[in-house]
Formats: sequence, structure tokens, C-alpha cells
Amino acid sequence: MIANTFQNRVLGKALFGAAMLVCALWGAAGAGDTSAPVFITSAAELPRTWQGAAVRPLALSAVEQRFAERFPGRITRLTDDRQIVVLRDVTVPTRMLHPAADCYRALGYRIEGEHLERTAASNDAPVQRCFTARKTGAALRVCEQIEDARGQHFSDASAWYWAAAMGQSRGPWRAVTVTQPLGANETLP
Repeated sequence: MIANTFQNRVLGKALFGAAMLVCALWGAAGAGDTSAPVFITSAAELPRTWQGAAVRPLALSAVEQRFAERFPGRITRLTDDRQIVVLRDVTVPTRMLHPAADCYRALGYRIEGEHLERTAASNDAPVQRCFTARKTGAALRVCEQIEDARGQHFSDASAWYWAAAMGQSRGPWRAVTVTQPLGANETLP
């Protein structure tokens, strides 16, 4: 159990920023994306609520901002004080849109229980990829999915990339990653 102290919150944010830097470097090194990035200039509307709770924007850290400047789209962080929602909007297929598990591994988290689950009880509800990220007593539940302009959902970044690159999925696309602490006494990163 990690205490909710100023020092732990600053450390958590620094670690998250370091993960974003690692992810940015990883994406730049292995992107293989020869197309020129098309940056989103028109602002897609952001949600005001998430799962029934009001959300507010969170500022990107300096590392996240540097990554976002090269990202072919827009990255937005929101919170309702129970969870963090990261929205990544892109208009072109890119390897810079990679799985959240890669970022958490780069931060030293152990990834456990990776599985697919429905976003709602209905059998026709979209599927998302979820996992538990653990490090030094902290446990986070992370779920993610990508949706295209036609409402087609992808639970895997690689499957999305190839479908988009082959013209089987049309953009713009929105990747949604939701992170919540698992324990009652744990805090958001």
C-alpha cells in the first residue's frame, strides 16, 4: 500500500513521464512509418462525463508534451478523481499508437492477467484489452481499446494498425486507455 503523500504523487507523475519518454523513443526507433504525419487541427469534442461522472482535463507533463508534439494526432488526459482516461486521437496509421502495457513495462511495472473483456454486459458490446500493472505494492487496472470512424473497435494496437494501413479501417481513430487503482488506499499515478 502506498501512502497518498505529496512525495509519492510527484514520484508517480515523474515515473509516468519517464514511461512516456520511453514510449516516444521506442516509437521513433521502431516506427517504420514512412508516411508524413497528418496532425489533427480540428478539435474533436471531448467528453464532459465518463461512465456517468464529470471529468476534468489534466495537464500533460513536459515529457508527455514533447511526445505529443511528434505524435500524429492529439493526446488528452482526463480524470474524475477515481480513474485517469487517456484519449489518443489519430488520423493516420502510426506505430506511435502502441499498447499501454509497453509503457507500463518500460516504467518497471509487472504486467499480469492480460485478457479481453466486454465493455458492457451485452454479448455484442465491444471488447477491450485489460491487465493489471504492479510495482512495489501498487496495483493498477488498465483497459484499452481503439475505435474507428465507423464504430469498429480494436482491442489490439497491432491489429488496428494493420487494418488501418490496409484500408480496412477508416479514421479518424480514438484510442481510449482507462487506469484505476485496484486497492481502496491506492492513488492514481
